[in-house]
Amino acid sequence: MRGPERFPHIVQISGRTNDPQQTTNDKMITKELVEKVAQEYLKGTDYELQTCEIDKDKNILVEVDRLGVVDVDFCALLNRHIVDALQELTHGEMDDYSLEVGSVSLTAPFKSRIQYEKNLGHNVVVTDQEGKRHSGQLVSVDEDTFTVDAKETMTFRYDEVKQVKYNITF
Repeated sequence: MRGPERFPHIVQISGRTNDPQQTTNDKMITKELVEKVAQEYLKGTDYELQTCEIDKDKNILVEVDRLGVVDVDFCALLNRHIVDALQELTHGEMDDYSLEVGSVSLTAPFKSRIQYEKNLGHNVVVTDQEGKRHSGQLVSVDEDTFTVDAKETMTFRYDEVKQVKYNITF
């Protein structure tokens, strides 16, 4: 099957129709459309979408993560799926864009609970709402909080911190 018919649920979500009279704006690639296409591929896997961004130069960044190692072959397949879907849904609009699919950077702030779980036992740096930094070992993670063993054991709510990062030491 070729064309938007291959992705009917995404076409409906993006507001597009199969009407050949549609305007150029109907063909635009949006962050929401890229997220829907990526989420479709990730459904049923242990991967989670972490980042989806489109900059002014039409560079699309998609980052995924999971508890295990992020497989480069999986990222390549996800990249191909996104390109194919967007090419068909936008009638070639994807030619004007660049797409990068990969894992979350080791130095990036945590964005989801899976990153906290993945880093249990590792040293992290927590920046609280006042800007104070706390370094220590991430010792527990639950639905609403995480605990760091620094000079003292400290428990934080996810919404009470500015950021948490893996603490790289050499």
